[in-house]
Amino acid sequence: MANYTKVSKEQGARIELHEKLGLTGAEISINTLPAGEHVPFVHAHKQNEEIYYIEKGNGKVIVDKEEIILSQGDWIKIKPAGKRQFFANTDMTYICIQVKENSLESFTAEDSILV
Repeated sequence: MANYTKVSKEQGARIELHEKLGLTGAEISINTLPAGEHVPFVHAHKQNEEIYYIEKGNGKVIVDKEEIILSQGDWIKIKPAGKRQFFANTDMTYICIQVKENSLESFTAEDSILV
């Protein structure tokens, strides 16, 4: 069995990579909101923080009733308890990385092994 899994980019409003790649420590999704649309619900999490990268377009996210403007190239981290909802001004594509808050025990160099 190989020590890697590869998938190619797919089209769709939401692509979840935990199923496609067999992820066990994170959830990564690729999301597309058409211009003028919004995520149809407000949500928070029990344990997981979310890191968002705006790949294309612009819009806003409302976190705990605070409006944050988002543009292509922006990154934003939202703590689990933050109540969030996304809105697109233009066609907006964003990547969401979801991981358990405070679960990272070491970083890149500390977790590597020279072979």
